[in-house]
Amino acid sequence: MKAKITKRLIDSLKPGAKDYYVFDSQLTGFVVRVRATGGMTYAVQYRSGKGRSAPTRRVTLGSVTRLTPDQARKAAENVLGAVGMGGDPAAEKASQRSALSLREVADRYLADHAAKRKGSTHVLVTGILERNLLPVFGAMQPDKVTRADVARLHSAMHATPVAANRTLATLKALYGWAARHELVADGYNPARSIEKYAERARERFLTSDEFARLGDALDTCAVDPAAVAAIKLLILTGCRLREILELRWDYVDFDRAVIFLPDSKTGKKPVYLSAAALGILRNLPRRSDYVAPSRTGRPYADIKGPWATVTGVAGLEGLRLHDLRHSFASIGAGAGLGLPILGKLLGHSQAATTQRYAHLASDPMHQAVNTIGDAIEAAMKGADRKVVPLRKIAPDRG
Repeated sequence: MKAKITKRLIDSLKPGAKDYYVFDSQLTGFVVRVRATGGMTYAVQYRSGKGRSAPTRRVTLGSVTRLTPDQARKAAENVLGAVGMGGDPAAEKASQRSALSLREVADRYLADHAAKRKGSTHVLVTGILERNLLPVFGAMQPDKVTRADVARLHSAMHATPVAANRTLATLKALYGWAARHELVADGYNPARSIEKYAERARERFLTSDEFARLGDALDTCAVDPAAVAAIKLLILTGCRLREILELRWDYVDFDRAVIFLPDSKTGKKPVYLSAAALGILRNLPRRSDYVAPSRTGRPYADIKGPWATVTGVAGLEGLRLHDLRHSFASIGAGAGLGLPILGKLLGHSQAATTQRYAHLASDPMHQAVNTIGDAIEAAMKGADRKVVPLRKIAPDRG
């Protein structure tokens, strides 16, 4: 296909069954590549050398979302000018890419990633790269990593399918970023088209007897009291781990029994406190700006060690900290709380809604959180090791 490359033409192009090219009718070698996935990039195509036998080269200029047709045309003229002077821009770019290792590309990616993503997301991605990918591929040139290499790594992680899929997604994102920054050839991504493992959601809910054993263990085992307090707050609030480990005293409003988190997975949000949770907070010493700090006064990096000790004493090996959040929700659902109320307590609402915490009706929220807190507190104290009866409240119809 040949036509003058303009914005109107770009807007009219549609993806086909496979990639195709549109050649500019005015500037020989200036093209738009239209991918089957819908992405479009400007490029320059030329022959490196004289005669029909000279190899065809292609240099990607950038995405149609980053460059206007006029900007891309000017860049194409510059590339073609270099070719006319005997240069080979594609070979020069390939040479520059071959000098980089995948670790060096990953370092650049992480620097850019840190500036644009939440801290928790950046830590997760960094961990996957450092644990799973860079030990295997870090010393290799990026364009030497093949789909077969990635498939072997993914297959070797079959015992942990979720981790295997996250590793695959991270590598795919890394190569997508590298292509956009011209650190690998446009379209080269060895993580593409590898089938993911099926994932089964793990939903573990504590029974009343398990809550009692967990409560006994928290009260008797030799674990840092701050870690014990953090675990109890996780149980009684349904919060995510980092929300409690990084909780600061100035986020806690004792008068209104609310924690105001300035940031979370879903943005700003209030965490409503039951009487049981307030009791824990009131009894904690203020050793730091953080509610449950490590002995250094800084937040715990994690509490895997204390948690392993507690679950070992309780006979609950294999129980995850995140299962406490599921259990919090299950108690609320069992008490007949409406899903909108539970969603607000767990921070599942849209960020725009959670940011308007001043307009939330706090009475129903506190009634709901106290229903859950009372039930959990009773279960953790034993309560004759029987199922705790839950008082019904009118279901939320909002």
